[in-house]
Amino acid sequence: MTVSESSAKSARSRQGSGSGRALQKGEQTKLAIIEAALGLAAQIGLEGLSIGVLAEVTQMSKSGVFAHFGSREELQISVIREYYARFSDEVFFPAMQEARGLPRVRALFANWMKRVAVELQSGCIFISGAVEFDDRPGPVRDALAGSVKTWLEAMYRAVVQAKEEGQLNADADEEQMAFEIHGLILALHYEARFLKNPDAIAHANRGFQNILARDGKAGVSAPPVSN
Repeated sequence: MTVSESSAKSARSRQGSGSGRALQKGEQTKLAIIEAALGLAAQIGLEGLSIGVLAEVTQMSKSGVFAHFGSREELQISVIREYYARFSDEVFFPAMQEARGLPRVRALFANWMKRVAVELQSGCIFISGAVEFDDRPGPVRDALAGSVKTWLEAMYRAVVQAKEEGQLNADADEEQMAFEIHGLILALHYEARFLKNPDAIAHANRGFQNILARDGKAGVSAPPVSN
């Protein structure tokens, strides 16, 4: 359950009581802090987040911000959870409306590309967080890695299902396909955001089509992903 869903559920269960209204307000305040933290993390990274910085941005006291999280680490983890929840809402869940197999794989990639188009301006917490915490064991790294692994497993399952549906060649390597699709997204971020390559999105889309052309079974329709 996402932070937003949890807040809504708890609010409904306590509706009508004075203490319930106070708790609902507390959850709304916490979500407002997380919203501000998401914006900051995109600019300065998760490591730049602190109780003091959030207090200044939200015009709250440090003790007020601290009361909602208890520690800087828990604040960072809350931001990661909310970021992943939004990623899932934009990328994963809409794609699940598509048929199993290549239609779902294409939808996942297309939705991912739409998300990246925005992140090229704002930054991606998964990528910046990997740089910050790749060699720093602990709960924050675990939250980051867990979110990314969950998403990559979803893409892998979609590719496996495409093979089960008979839409991929018998010798297609599902793990390699999922790895290469992820690689396209990482290369896109680097090429477009860091190197300012104006053709990066087109190259990523072409790379995806090349993967489908190589591993897709002859005669199976694979409409191109629009730029």
